[in-house]
Amino acid sequence: MSRLWDKGEPLDDRVLRYTAGEDHRLDARLVPYDVRASIAHAEMLHEVGLLAAGDLEAIRSGLEELEEEHAEGAWEIALEDEDVHTALEARLTARIGEAGARVHLGRSRNDQVLAAVRLYLRDAVAALATGAQEVASALDGLGEREAETVLPGYTHLQQAMPSSVLLWASGFASELRDDALGIEACSRRIEKNPLGSAAGYGVPRLPLDRETTRRKLGFAEIQEPVTAVQLSRGKAESQVLFELALLMLDIGRLAADLVLFATAEFAFVSLPAGMTTGSSIMPQKRNPDVFELVRGRTATAQACLFEALSVTAKLPSGYHRDLQLLKAPLFRGIDLATETLAILTAALPEVRFHPERIRLEPGLHAAEEAYRLVMEEGISFREAYRRVGERFKE
Repeated sequence: MSRLWDKGEPLDDRVLRYTAGEDHRLDARLVPYDVRASIAHAEMLHEVGLLAAGDLEAIRSGLEELEEEHAEGAWEIALEDEDVHTALEARLTARIGEAGARVHLGRSRNDQVLAAVRLYLRDAVAALATGAQEVASALDGLGEREAETVLPGYTHLQQAMPSSVLLWASGFASELRDDALGIEACSRRIEKNPLGSAAGYGVPRLPLDRETTRRKLGFAEIQEPVTAVQLSRGKAESQVLFELALLMLDIGRLAADLVLFATAEFAFVSLPAGMTTGSSIMPQKRNPDVFELVRGRTATAQACLFEALSVTAKLPSGYHRDLQLLKAPLFRGIDLATETLAILTAALPEVRFHPERIRLEPGLHAAEEAYRLVMEEGISFREAYRRVGERFKE
């Protein structure tokens, strides 16, 4: 196979495996986005007089057919393809002839992959924000079902003040909605058109129209100057992963509460049977594995963020092959968050609290009693605190 950069010299198979890495597998999700960006680029080339109408139509129909066939499983990106860009262009050229070789005029794989990734991130961010909102809604439903169920509020894991399932669930729901807003805010860096920047220094002599591709792809603005495009690599990716790390932290704390509340010592809740597993040795056990793994995968989310930040740390300006390595942690973090949100949305409606098992310590209303003394007797809070505290001395 002839690759986009091929100069006719033999390539050591070990080099191909090492440089292509996981891209032939990771890039499967980018096929529809690379098709869309390639069609927009071809339409722009036609509008500025660099591509004939017949070639444009052949390119458009050929790419759309390849996208449909890929979705149906008729072909896959192979290691020999190296990446989605070579896979599509090679198959397009084989199908429509010389016109397929004209689609790469005025672009590099550098701006090409960034356009595809940003279009993918646009959809991914919207879906993740929706997923966070759905978990928040599931928590709303849990709180409403258990509105009358009291809970102790804990500080230092000691019963501290009265709370309720409604208040507990509402707190997490509020934070998840805040997480959704944070995820949506990533669009500021995503919605910049990189096409036309090529390898990072523009395309001399060609009358490319970056506004046309911006408009056709729905980007909010053109990323300028062209040298900023490669400097921006990893920033949108890391921002998305940062927001997902925060999301997973909130979800992890929710899962940690449910695991704790489900222990025999607490026995506040029953977790859905379909979301628990059995023990290989102890017949009586039902283990909260799903919720434990939700809790544990906060570490994976943080690792994805750290990996992405580390790829670009201390890189000189311009393009470097290191930047290819951003895709793996980005996609891993997105997939992890997507799957976790989906499983919690399914699990939370089946969580059941047991009010009869929830024991409240006698001192749970001590702070409330101190406030009552302040209001009724006009004494200072410190005096009220002292009086109430005397009752609970051992």
